[in-house]
Amino acid sequence: MNVKITRNAAKVIKKQMDLEENKDLKLRVLITHAHGDHAHYGLDLDTPKENDEVIPTDKEIDVILEKGQPLLDGVKVDYLYFPQEGFVITNPSKGNHGDH
Repeated sequence: MNVKITRNAAKVIKKQMDLEENKDLKLRVLITHAHGDHAHYGLDLDTPKENDEVIPTDKEIDVILEKGQPLLDGVKVDYLYFPQEGFVITNPSKGNHGDH
C-alpha cells in the first residue's frame, strides 16, 4: 500500500497531531463512499485496528489504511488554499483526480 502526503497537507496534519490529546493517534484515510471504479475519501485521527495497515510516509506521518481496500492504495492527501481552503484526497493511480 502506498500513500502520498503533500507538504501543505503535512503542515496542517502535524499541527493537529502535535496537540496533547492527539499524541497517541495516527492519520486514517478512509473511504466515505465508493461507486464504480472510484471512491470519495475522508480523514480522521485514530488508532490502528486488527484489519488495518500502518503506512509510513516521507513526511514522517504514519497513515492507517484498511487492508483489502484497493481504492486506498496510491491515495494522495493534499491541502489547498484556493479556490476553497481544505483537504483534497484523490487516488491518481486509480484514475481519481478530484471531485466530479
